[in-house]
Amino acid sequence: MKLLLIAAASLAVVSCASLSLEDLEFHAWKLKFGKVYRTPEEEARRKEIWLSTRRRVLTHNILADQGIKTYRMGMNHFSDMDNDEYHNTLLLRNTLLSNATKTMAQLGRTPSKQKGVAMLPKSVDWRTKSCVTPVKDQTQQCGSCWAFSTTGALESHTCIYKGRLPSLSEQQLVDCSRSYGNEGCNGGYIDRAYEYVIKTGGVDTEDSYPYEAEDDTCRFKRSAISVSCKGYTEVKPPGEESALQEAVANEGPVSVAIDAENDFRNYQSGVYDEPSCSRTRLNHAMLVVGYGTEDGQDYWLVKNSWSTSWGEDGYIKMSRNLDNQCGIASYCFFPQV
Repeated sequence: MKLLLIAAASLAVVSCASLSLEDLEFHAWKLKFGKVYRTPEEEARRKEIWLSTRRRVLTHNILADQGIKTYRMGMNHFSDMDNDEYHNTLLLRNTLLSNATKTMAQLGRTPSKQKGVAMLPKSVDWRTKSCVTPVKDQTQQCGSCWAFSTTGALESHTCIYKGRLPSLSEQQLVDCSRSYGNEGCNGGYIDRAYEYVIKTGGVDTEDSYPYEAEDDTCRFKRSAISVSCKGYTEVKPPGEESALQEAVANEGPVSVAIDAENDFRNYQSGVYDEPSCSRTRLNHAMLVVGYGTEDGQDYWLVKNSWSTSWGEDGYIKMSRNLDNQCGIASYCFFPQV
């Protein structure tokens, strides 16, 4: 409401024409997210996309209010992006993750060993142990989610097993791991990122090698290494959510990949349950930091890298125990530090 009042006041200065509620909301949204467009034509195009998103969000939330949908959607900093932009700048190419396990050299990988879930806690949240760094922002220009998922797991496992919580350099992985098959802002593999870290000797601190959201030359400094990696474990068998649950409870946060199509980008709150979500089209990497149950619905607590403006302060609750919905248990790894 405050932003709408500010928007109304600012627009009153430049125009006496009648303004719709949609005009006021769009202007308030631009103020909130710092949106500035280069030309009136671009602004008109962005507004049309924004209006389409708004209609979709409002329609969905009516269904949520009726209990038909389990989550709510909201307007965020992606609301003026068309589908092509979303796919090309924020998501991974399908081929990168779908072929990953077939092409790996198996250097530091070991399979997980299942012991059963009967004795596991009903809920886990590694944030309560102060072993999860604040949500970061890969920005809208760089498809580097795979790097954020990798550093997030390394950060948390360093906290759990070494007693300190570092903030690590995603930019180092973006710039320096191309020889391992990663493609910087055009996407990459979580497991190949771990391979790079093992072979290189570690990851620099965020302060020494800050994030730039673009591909650049490698400037890794061995003297700035904060965390090393002895190896990594693949959660097996792929697709088994019980194996992922055991890994999260007993080992710590786990790097995963999911299908982020449909209305994932518009998620705001609740448990994300989308039956049409693919189990094999894995195009976005994140970090599972816990699990639990809300209103009778099991969920995974997942940290994203799209800033705190997205979702529940940067997190999403994704449906759990619904036959590996969105493929969340299909491609999972955690490091040994």
